[in-house]
Amino acid sequence: MFFGKMSLAKIDSQVSGWRYLTPLAFCVNMIAADCPTAPSKCDYPKARVSDQIDVFHGIKVADPYRWLEDGDSQETMDWIQAENQLTRAFLDAIPGRSDLEARLTEVWNYEKFSSPVRRGDRYYYFRNNGLQNQDVLFRTDCLESPGEPLLDPNTWTQEGTLALRSISFSHDGRYLAYSVSKGGSDWQEWHVLETESGKTLPDHIQWSKFSGAAWMPDNSGFFYAAYDPPKETADELTAVNYFQKLYFHKLGADSAEDELVYERPDHQEWGFGASVSEDGNYLTLEVWKGTHPENGLFYKDLRNPKGEFVELLNQFDASYEFLGSEEDVFWVLTDLDAPKKRIVKIDLKTPAKQHWTEVISETDDAIQSVSLIGDQWVVTYLKDALSAVAIYDVAGAKKETWELPGIGTVSGLGGRRSDQESFFTFTSHIVPPTLYRVDWNSGKRTLFKRPEVDFDPEQFISRQVFYPSKDGTQIPMTITHRKDLQLTGDLPTYLYGYGGFNISILPGFSASMAVWMEMGGVYAVPNLRGGGEYGEEWHEAGIKTSKQNVFDDFITAAEWLIAEGYTNSEKIAISGRSNGGLLVGACLTQRPELFGAALPGVGVLDMLRFNKFTIGWAWESDYGSPEILEEFEALYSYSPYHRVVEGTHYPPTLITTAERDDRVAPAHSFKFAAALQAAHEGESPVLIRIETQAGHGAGAPTSKRIAESADQLAFLICALEMSQNLETSRTHWIKPANIKNP
Repeated sequence: MFFGKMSLAKIDSQVSGWRYLTPLAFCVNMIAADCPTAPSKCDYPKARVSDQIDVFHGIKVADPYRWLEDGDSQETMDWIQAENQLTRAFLDAIPGRSDLEARLTEVWNYEKFSSPVRRGDRYYYFRNNGLQNQDVLFRTDCLESPGEPLLDPNTWTQEGTLALRSISFSHDGRYLAYSVSKGGSDWQEWHVLETESGKTLPDHIQWSKFSGAAWMPDNSGFFYAAYDPPKETADELTAVNYFQKLYFHKLGADSAEDELVYERPDHQEWGFGASVSEDGNYLTLEVWKGTHPENGLFYKDLRNPKGEFVELLNQFDASYEFLGSEEDVFWVLTDLDAPKKRIVKIDLKTPAKQHWTEVISETDDAIQSVSLIGDQWVVTYLKDALSAVAIYDVAGAKKETWELPGIGTVSGLGGRRSDQESFFTFTSHIVPPTLYRVDWNSGKRTLFKRPEVDFDPEQFISRQVFYPSKDGTQIPMTITHRKDLQLTGDLPTYLYGYGGFNISILPGFSASMAVWMEMGGVYAVPNLRGGGEYGEEWHEAGIKTSKQNVFDDFITAAEWLIAEGYTNSEKIAISGRSNGGLLVGACLTQRPELFGAALPGVGVLDMLRFNKFTIGWAWESDYGSPEILEEFEALYSYSPYHRVVEGTHYPPTLITTAERDDRVAPAHSFKFAAALQAAHEGESPVLIRIETQAGHGAGAPTSKRIAESADQLAFLICALEMSQNLETSRTHWIKPANIKNP
């Protein structure tokens, strides 16, 4: 790996003062050489075929690789080792792969920072100097100074596999509760730091998951959610997570003495997101029972020590997000009778829905986020999957609509009602994350910090198009590439998608896609149904028995790109992670002839057993349940593991997963890889890359992220036969030495 290592070309450029060639420019001819030979069928690791049969609604379903679900068995560990050896040998033999990693490292090596927040007399923000494995929490007395590190996870382990997962300041900023995860796991361990001294206190909490920390206003302690410890160590990464409980940790006490504040033994699926109102009067619980955006909202009056929780909204008929309170009035963001969301005011003395007051009505654009800052509502909308921001007074009267720096995404725009300043980040597929400051007294927005990236956005263009899906629904898609590319019908194209869980896929800068586009590749991102880009109706159009709509949206995106002269079926690579890994697996097995390569990452690939591991049961709200006949029929019809057909010529495929993924069990990828390798006919490689000491993705060290990106791009260079494209794109790695990023 070339972290911080300067190429000879760059040294020469500093001497000549004129121009330099990046490492990729030197490796063009190397990459043009032959790629490694794909493994023959007999070269793939031996995967035993069992006679496991399950019966669903009278239908017999084979599961021949069930044994791969046991990650601790010697047989599975031997198979993992053999697969990794095969994959590593193939990827390392690709000409120019190390040079790709060097170029990725150059583009990745820029300062990254989060929106600062003020607590007490200091500002706090996350910063990464470019290639640090983990972001560092900084503090500073004034924004003109970078200040000093407060928490640096890079000092915790040499490999960077311990990550700072979540933080929560006490109301006055005196204390900081922070959680740590190991090896990418969702499990969190909470600690407490005294901000003035920088000293970590003895407080230590284990077995928390899917939780933040909510401080009492008097700093006496905080609320958090946790599960019972796994019965055995082997169950830590696979055991199903039920019966989450809400606890209160008293500062300085042993966690074994933490008070159980709320539990529901009659509802094993309920989970609790706790928050304390800004005035300190109320503890609120957003009660979830899966990933579907329908939740309950309960509260407890903290002014009454003996008070019980009040089930303010317990029908689970819509989404409800607590925004703030004023005396006995709650402001709530909801999609009840408003699929694109609205803000309502609920008087706790007369909480029935007929007494609610609408503060901000639903519009044609979906609300993405809301904050009450500087005594005004700051609302971020999604307008055709692009950010828009509007400001309202507390009563709901619209004051202004912001003019943003371009077409892209706004994030980090939050704060307290009393704040007089805040910050937000703007980014797009060609604009690296840029930080802006807002003065709420004047309403003025100013550029605060812009990163210096080894990438010239002036050479690229990003635009939005709309195309009809199979049923005629218009789907937005962002297409980004070099300005000089001509539509020749054979451009290598990276088609990325997600389509699920009400998650909106918005434009954002990616170092790996920057390098891809430098190589002459097209980057296309459709906004598939199942996401949240157009509100709850858009989400529901891609769930359960309607999930096939998502795959159709993705397939027709590829067909549209071909019809419009961008590319052809031999040049399209499809990619997605998690639910997006399911997307790739489903499309790969439904239309193997349509794609030139596939990159399913940490995917949900066995749709009949996804609910058997960790938090997988919660996904039934999006996928449906195998126990319900109609939903089973839909799941079985597209489940990638079950749709693999013997004797099919599948495109080159690189599956990626991680041994410590306790969100989507790696067994999904193991079983799919074994089935695909056994069924595949042809000379295309079908490989699986299994990361160790990493999880689903959150908290992954920078070094591992760069290495994985290098492997994927190198794989695509071979799979899509891109050597000619690289040769003709050579001039785009020759840049004037005095070029300045905007």
